[in-house]
Amino acid sequence: MYTFESRIRYSEVDSEGRLTMAALINYLQDCSTFQSEDLGLCVEYLKKAHLVWVLCSWQIVVERFPVLGEKVTTGTQPYDLKGFLGYRNFAMLDEKGNFLAKANSLWSLLDTETGRPTSVPEIMVERYTRAPKLEMDYSSRKIAVPEGSVRQEALTVKKHHLDTNHHVNNQQFLDMAMDFLPEGFCVAQVRAEYKKQAFLHDVLVPWVAEDGSRTVVKLADETGGAYMIAEFLRKEQA
Repeated sequence: MYTFESRIRYSEVDSEGRLTMAALINYLQDCSTFQSEDLGLCVEYLKKAHLVWVLCSWQIVVERFPVLGEKVTTGTQPYDLKGFLGYRNFAMLDEKGNFLAKANSLWSLLDTETGRPTSVPEIMVERYTRAPKLEMDYSSRKIAVPEGSVRQEALTVKKHHLDTNHHVNNQQFLDMAMDFLPEGFCVAQVRAEYKKQAFLHDVLVPWVAEDGSRTVVKLADETGGAYMIAEFLRKEQA
């Protein structure tokens, strides 16, 4: 597993001094970016090859949110490359090697000139060493939206939502969705299903449904077509 070490910063914690969900997601995606940079499959390589990896789905299971100043190790490992799809696990561990979080993700490789999926090139197949899947309770990437979702005030995509691919970053989508979680909601698991890309000035209409310990947020266009659907499961804070 490719890893990097860090320490939880003040800028990454909530009012209780715990790492935020948004910051955890950033650690995970930064880890895969660091690995790609070190393997020569960096953002600049992708740009020159007219390629982009687009996230299709997340499943992130949280055992414990680390606290301010705590030292952590974040890791990632691809476990399969098939056609135009990439499957990748992630983990965050404490100083004793205990899992703080585990994650599964599915990615699609697109040709930026055609906008269509394209097969993973041989150089990626060779350099991304695969490893066995992490042990975790894997859920479907398809998320059912409960009946009775309530429409919320529309959001407009701003410049700070965009990443180097000039579309809304996956973490920014989830950050928008988490604004609709009930007060005091501590996330035990998040699943996210990404349907289409969103760009500067696009209007996102949130639809929110609560079902016991489960909250589902759909960010959609004005016709109801989903950009992203996210499911959050609640856990009690220790």
